[in-house]
Amino acid sequence: MLFVALIVGGTALISWPLGRYMAWAMDANAFTRLFQSIGGASTRGTQDWKQYMLAMLAFNIVMFVVCFALLALQQYLPLNPDGKGALEGSLIFNTAASFTTNTNLQHYSGEVSLSYLSQLAALMWLQFVSAATGIAALAALARGLAGRELGNFFVDVQRATFLVLLPIALVVACLLVSGGLPMTFHGAAVATTLEGVQQTIARGPVAAFVAIKQLGTNGGGFFGPNSTHPLENTSFWTNALSMIAIIIIPMACVWMFGRIIGRMRHAAVIFGVMMVLLLVKITGAVYFESAPTEAFANLAVEQTAGNLEGKELRFGPTGGPLWSVLTTSTSNGSVGAMHDSLNPMTGLMPMIGMWLNATFGGVGVGMINMFLYMVVGVFIAGMMIGRTPEYLGWRVEAREVKFAMLALLSHGFFILVGTAVFAATPWGRDTLNNIGPHGFSEMLYEFTSAAANNGSGFEGLGDNTMPWNIATGLVMLLGRFIPIILPLAIIGSLSAKRRSAESSGTLSVEDGTFAGMLIATIFIVGALTFFPAATLGPIAEHLTYMK
Repeated sequence: MLFVALIVGGTALISWPLGRYMAWAMDANAFTRLFQSIGGASTRGTQDWKQYMLAMLAFNIVMFVVCFALLALQQYLPLNPDGKGALEGSLIFNTAASFTTNTNLQHYSGEVSLSYLSQLAALMWLQFVSAATGIAALAALARGLAGRELGNFFVDVQRATFLVLLPIALVVACLLVSGGLPMTFHGAAVATTLEGVQQTIARGPVAAFVAIKQLGTNGGGFFGPNSTHPLENTSFWTNALSMIAIIIIPMACVWMFGRIIGRMRHAAVIFGVMMVLLLVKITGAVYFESAPTEAFANLAVEQTAGNLEGKELRFGPTGGPLWSVLTTSTSNGSVGAMHDSLNPMTGLMPMIGMWLNATFGGVGVGMINMFLYMVVGVFIAGMMIGRTPEYLGWRVEAREVKFAMLALLSHGFFILVGTAVFAATPWGRDTLNNIGPHGFSEMLYEFTSAAANNGSGFEGLGDNTMPWNIATGLVMLLGRFIPIILPLAIIGSLSAKRRSAESSGTLSVEDGTFAGMLIATIFIVGALTFFPAATLGPIAEHLTYMK
């Protein structure tokens, strides 16, 4: 518990000054002319919500095309000392969609399949600009709620990249190098073991890749085992630094939002709600993982330390479940333990994080997802007390609620329909290594991870097939942009109205009543949508196998 308190509590304290800095960075007028000179005519002038949305989509299309081309042609391009060959077409589509959408779902092992140029120029570049897209969208949404112009997407994405992500990533990468992570352009090392056997050890520019992988809530590993790989996570200190990096910017985004709208007490309430939900999931994960795994029930293995299957024993039994909750609460997706080996109810905690997708969430977009819950919560509260619902002085009416509910329900639609189709067809059944509830959980987790733009997985699934690559690629694209476009549309709808002054009859968004209403809204929407699927997967497995 002390370890949890130090990681989560310490990061929460650091997020306060970082949020102040990010609010300054995203409105830093001193750099506007510089970024306009870099971006040219497209960066001059402000944009309404439609122009901002179209600029974002156009930029992301270019991101996808560039990444696709680099991956498709890697065998002909430089920085390929180990001679990596061509990738299969559906895998290229899935990978390009994955990194463009800040998901980093990996149906490949980087050290086996990708050249250094593909890792850096395609994937690591996307880890910066996809994260910057989320921060830019949140800044625009906050400006709209403050009654200001939304700004210019091309300026915002440069601010987020050059003033926020790059400086922090440079610091973290240097700390990771000092912690022992490789940073080299040499090819794989060949070593001779004490038994005289030659061993090929993959390496590369790992530290730079890992830094933005964690800070941008990307999660894509340089190596297939991700942060369970000893060269991607070398020690207790790099493990702690990685977990701090996962949650620091999502936490700071809440404070940035509060500063831009000028309502820090409101931001504190939101932060508190997110923190309560996060701590509940961490407590559940650590508690359920304290039970021994049934996989070792008949083996001569120590059974008093909890479930150690699939864990990094260097980091103890708490490190794995803590990481699993942090990485899925923030749509990061990197793994510090094998989620497929978690006890059934422990495995449910990461799923809940991705189903709600708003307990700090991804960089920028986590706060945007929480905004959707706030719109619905304010509307329900207004109807309950018989007053016109208002949020920050803006009247919330049927149009805004329809947009919010469409975004929230589309998330469940992609997960549940995708899981149902693959569970009922050979596309999914033939790729399972497990039958029964756990096999169902593997498919449910895969679509959950894709729709939530998370990228982690229950790795017992043979997911590098054309159906999985195409289906999850499409879900990642839709799951990324619908929850950004519709909130921007809500801002456009609100901005067309006259903003009214708040009165004594207006629902306060700065007290415990609003916090309770927000938690209830999140719980009701999440439970009604996903509880039936949870009963078929992790809950059924727990009741069947756990004593």
